[in-house]
Amino acid sequence: MAETRDFLFEIGTEEMPSAPLMNAVAQLAPMVEKGLDEAGLAHGEARVISSPRRLAALVRDVACATDEVHEVKRGPAAQIAFDTEGAPTKAAEGFARKFGLSASELVRRVDTDGREYVFAEKNIPSAPALPMLSKLCEQIIANLQWPNYRSQRWGSTHETFVRPVRWICALLGSEVIPVRYADVTSGNTTRGHRVLAPGEHEVAEPAVYEQVLEAAGVLSEERRRAVIAEGIERIEAERGGAHVDTPKKVLDEVVNLCEWPSVLTGTFDEEFLQVPHEIICESMLSNQRYFPIYDASGALTREFVVVGNGRPACAETIIDGNERVVRARLYDAKFFYDEDLKVPLEEFRSRLADVAFQEKLGSVLQKSERIEDLALAIASEAHVGAHAASDAQRAAHFAKADLVSSAVVEFTSQQGVMGGYYATAAGETPEVAAAIRDHYRPRFAGDELPEGIAGCIVAVADKLDTICGMFAIGEPPTGSKDPFALRRSAIGVINILRERLGCAYEPLVAAALGLYAEQGIEFDADEVSASVCAFLKGRMEQMARDQKIPADVVSAVSAGSVSAPADFFALAAALREAREQDPETFENLAVAYARASHLADASLGVDVDETLMGDAERRLLEASSTAEQATSSALAARDFPAVISALAALRAPIDAFFDDVMVMDEDLRLRENRLRLLNRFEAVFADVADMGALAKKR
Repeated sequence: MAETRDFLFEIGTEEMPSAPLMNAVAQLAPMVEKGLDEAGLAHGEARVISSPRRLAALVRDVACATDEVHEVKRGPAAQIAFDTEGAPTKAAEGFARKFGLSASELVRRVDTDGREYVFAEKNIPSAPALPMLSKLCEQIIANLQWPNYRSQRWGSTHETFVRPVRWICALLGSEVIPVRYADVTSGNTTRGHRVLAPGEHEVAEPAVYEQVLEAAGVLSEERRRAVIAEGIERIEAERGGAHVDTPKKVLDEVVNLCEWPSVLTGTFDEEFLQVPHEIICESMLSNQRYFPIYDASGALTREFVVVGNGRPACAETIIDGNERVVRARLYDAKFFYDEDLKVPLEEFRSRLADVAFQEKLGSVLQKSERIEDLALAIASEAHVGAHAASDAQRAAHFAKADLVSSAVVEFTSQQGVMGGYYATAAGETPEVAAAIRDHYRPRFAGDELPEGIAGCIVAVADKLDTICGMFAIGEPPTGSKDPFALRRSAIGVINILRERLGCAYEPLVAAALGLYAEQGIEFDADEVSASVCAFLKGRMEQMARDQKIPADVVSAVSAGSVSAPADFFALAAALREAREQDPETFENLAVAYARASHLADASLGVDVDETLMGDAERRLLEASSTAEQATSSALAARDFPAVISALAALRAPIDAFFDDVMVMDEDLRLRENRLRLLNRFEAVFADVADMGALAKKR
């Protein structure tokens, strides 16, 4: 076995942005390991070490050479590989070609079974690792992908990278691996922190790489994250239960903006606490990457956390500089908010006439008018009562007003939130203000639903209006295109209807499309309504599968008439649980249903002649009538376990029917009467589920 050494490959650059750096970190280890495998070099696990100015892979125990390989493969029998004159046949040539040999290079010899075969023998000599590693390193630099970021050139060459490459450190043990990219050649040095330890620092071997970095003021990503977490925990403990808000996206970015983090606290002026905390926090988080501090009661404090990347001894200067910056940012936020409070909500709403919602669907003001009318239709369908309906209509009237406010123009993610504040300031009720604030929810997977019923109604109206409008103009989402996030909106609609409002979506779709028709937009109402309902149903089915409901159960329930989201999920869950508890009954019932469905002839109807029936037929008729009444009552009461229980009771009579009765009797009267009975049996399931779907192979 070849000698092994540690392998280090470091790409040193100008400061890389956080997002592409994290993307490259995810790519690097697989690329290195795949390259080593393809080169035939044994190796340990690849570990990635990164900072804003470097991307490095450290691999333990890389072989200094490939193993010598002697490979022998047995081919066809000699009498098949060569003809009577000793010339190779196509079989021999094909076998040889497969191993990169000519037929004349094949070896003939007798194998252990006493028969003569041809053999392909290849000797692959050992090859040194260094040239392979040189090629691998150069390929990795060239092949790293930078989605959504334009790569840069530097110097006089054409090679590119996300930021200019300034040094390359490539070592196999203590030996430098020759690597060249653009105008940079490899060596055995890295570079330290720009302020704490500038310049080159020698790396004697890969094993000491991290120690050299730390001595030069550079910590690995894991160490930086730990240092920041420890600093934040200390700050929270010192303030007796305080909480530092560290959204993952911002924290990841901060970790990758520094090489030697120091966790510091600054303060801003008391007057800024009079501004809604959402825009204060967004200003600090999105513009400056500062972390707000909340006290034990959940109230925003004047303090914030800033992660420095300079000399710890200069902490006071760093804090002072950041406080100056945050003061200017927060003054802007306060100015926007104060100016917005001077404008009546109706004035804001009237300005929506000049804001386009979608070229073919009109302005945001027209959308506002539609969702106001649709909110009333939803309130009626959901039977929420007059008070909630009135709140929903009022909230829908002003829901989009804040889109033209200065604060939302500056802090776009606070749309709705700021509208809630402006509504409160204008004297609207807490329910109306909360509905305006919440109507964009749920904004992403796992997000909370609107808090109140009025907010739920406005949220459904807003989302459904967008969905129906885009379908009406022939622009539904495609596999690669969903600019209005219709899939996300559909999931939000389904979740709200399921958890809070309890109604079906079909009448709401019809109401939404009716409002577009009143606006003068032309479309085929029946066709578009069917498409929108199919789209919503498809989302609902996928959500059910994501919740571990078996696909055949989802298909079975989807074929029935139960479509209100709350009922759909409850019925699917009841069917799943019943089948899990008694799989034999449901398997047999599904097979029998599938057989009945195959034989049934809908054109004959369901009116049967009892005088033509035998005992098994009468028992099935009686059981079907009983089950029909039981399922109808249970569906009306939304007692879905009872629905499934009523269907399960049909298993014995349908089994007995098929055991005792020849359905396709030669007597036409008997045959048609039995087919009508099967129609009657099948009709019991029509409003519930296609039980035949459960008979398909799972």
